[in-house]
Amino acid sequence: MATDIKDTIRPLTSAAVLGLLPARPRLLALGEPTHGEGTLLELRNELFRQFVEQEGYRTIAIESDCLTGLLVDDYVTSGTGSLDAVMAHGFSHGWGAFAANRELVRWMRAHNEGRPAADRLRFAGFDGPLEITGAASPRQALGALHGYLAALVDAHLLPCDAAVLDRLLGPDDRWTEPAAMMDPTRSAGRSPEAGELRLLADELVALLDEQTPHLIAATSRDAWERACLHGRTATGLLSYHHAMADTSPARMTRLLGVRDRMMADNLLAVAARGPVLVHAHNAHLQREKSSMRMGGEPLEWWSAGALVSARLGAQYAFVATALGTIRHRGVDVPPPDSVEGLLYALPDDQCAVDARGLAAALGDPLPAPRVSPWFGYAPLDPAHLAGGDGLVFVKDARPS
Repeated sequence: MATDIKDTIRPLTSAAVLGLLPARPRLLALGEPTHGEGTLLELRNELFRQFVEQEGYRTIAIESDCLTGLLVDDYVTSGTGSLDAVMAHGFSHGWGAFAANRELVRWMRAHNEGRPAADRLRFAGFDGPLEITGAASPRQALGALHGYLAALVDAHLLPCDAAVLDRLLGPDDRWTEPAAMMDPTRSAGRSPEAGELRLLADELVALLDEQTPHLIAATSRDAWERACLHGRTATGLLSYHHAMADTSPARMTRLLGVRDRMMADNLLAVAARGPVLVHAHNAHLQREKSSMRMGGEPLEWWSAGALVSARLGAQYAFVATALGTIRHRGVDVPPPDSVEGLLYALPDDQCAVDARGLAAALGDPLPAPRVSPWFGYAPLDPAHLAGGDGLVFVKDARPS
């Protein structure tokens, strides 16, 4: 068995990763089994550099707020703002504090210096303006969409003016109420005003679609794409708040599904520009249903990767990452009969793995999934190997 497993291993390079795939994907998703580990972020940076310099990829999309990510994109493409400001305000989930993310942004800006616009690297956040504890007010997204349209189309075509939106939105703390995540009765998502806003947001997005030729000619494709992003985000946030106010047992499943649908819509839009490297948690990128337990209840939903794969087919590829140890988190050497343990016994510190070939080498039954002693790390599910396009294995994650 060991010889067969060794035959599935490649030195880890961008060319080796692409060599595992049946076709060159437009959207190549690199997953991670835990967040915030410097070793994995540095590996992502090096692979992205290779994909840029050797394979022609021009965009990286990460699991961060799609609206604040516009600040990062402006900086890397044109130098707008400062690196310090972009790291402080251009990322959600605290990602701006990580040294490897700072280095990624710095390198992208340096790479773009003096290059023509068509050859510049682009950055995208593809998560919604969401945190574990709640969601943003739809004010920023709705206001930006309305403002774009109001400046460019006849006023009588607009479903409302800005004052109506402002009245219906009310104070932002109605939407960001922390207690609403645990208590649906504290959410404004099913108020009469929220219902009106959902209808108006739909009408604004429809008007944006209907006026596409005029809007692109009057501004630019980039400006129109940003308006589309604001439209997707506004309708997505209103759907998310609507689900937060749900008192039925489907509430948490619905919230997880809305979030990944927002992610998928953003990824499809970014992929329309050209080849993209995506980096996020494995659970958001896999083709199989994602699952978790919350409050003792099992939850299942279709991930962004599953949704995108259904649309793009072979133009979407998913390469999961598996880890051996995260000793500073209490994750020690994996059991020798686990998938991670079998790979850990090999000499490579980092490698690309033919996932389907590894599944065949392991035979039936597959090893049992590894059990993590730390909640923040999700071990590889051996049952997913045969459905993946590839696997990256990292033996040890060093303390950041």
